Amino acid sequence: MNDPKGILDEVKKAVVGKDGVLVMALLAILAGGHILLEDIPGVGKTTMALAFSKALSLKYNRVQFTPDVLPSDIVGFSVYNKATGAMEYKDGAILCNLFLADELNRATSRTQSALLEAMEERTVTVDGVTHPVPDPFVVIATQNPVGASGTQLLPDSQMDRFMVRLSLGYPKPADEKEMLTRKQQGNPLDKVRCMADKGGLASMRQECEKTYVSDKILEYVIRLNNATRNNPAILQGASPRASLAVTSMAKAAAWVQGRDYVLPADVKLIYPATVAHRIILTPDAEAAGRKAEALVDDILKSVPAPVAK
Repeated sequence: MNDPKGILDEVKKAVVGKDGVLVMALLAILAGGHILLEDIPGVGKTTMALAFSKALSLKYNRVQFTPDVLPSDIVGFSVYNKATGAMEYKDGAILCNLFLADELNRATSRTQSALLEAMEERTVTVDGVTHPVPDPFVVIATQNPVGASGTQLLPDSQMDRFMVRLSLGYPKPADEKEMLTRKQQGNPLDKVRCMADKGGLASMRQECEKTYVSDKILEYVIRLNNATRNNPAILQGASPRASLAVTSMAKAAAWVQGRDYVLPADVKLIYPATVAHRIILTPDAEAAGRKAEALVDDILKSVPAPVAK
């Protein structure tokens, strides 16, 4: 129990050929963060979320976001109880351990913003009363590619609250065949076993948090993020929240590999998925077809990493 490799092995029963994405998703969960999946429909985003909820024994809720979904559908609402003469709070869908916000960028801005408090403060406020969300709490949100019918950009403040942005993409032909073969033998999700309870996830998070980060590694993270803030092709660089996210992800990466200290390689491993979605390119850079991911890769190559002695 509480074995990260065992957790991944169980999730892989339902999600074929996306090992790198699954590792990043697990690291984000262990680091206490939220996950944004940007992809076309039908590539397994919901299946991945369900598989993690089963492997980690997390209470799971899903909302399909459309323009008519209201904030009260997410955070809950108060109703008058005639018998007691008092207003009673009715839970919203977000009061769970793993909340799947499906196609988040199809909802109105007001409904999207209903997630912000829960993602950052781990609470929701309804009619002036604050209610805590369950612990642990993870949001996995999906969004269709920008420009798809009925979509709108997520605000910068919301993008910055996702620890990582990932993409599953189309499977390779061999992986797609394997997926179809498994489906003939029943629902692969039914075979996913629980490998950690809620207390186990809390314990793993505490162990990740205790992972040692030297001053040289912290300075390396700061140099990387400062490079995004001073790049002429980047209008808005990585925020201080990004520095915290990179550090937490690197600690989780080190712990999963059996170390109690962070190496520069851990930072390099998680940096693109943790930072690329937080930066905004200049209009000239966008017009030239430059991509945030490529700029982040260039920064990783240009900023020298500390050398272990």
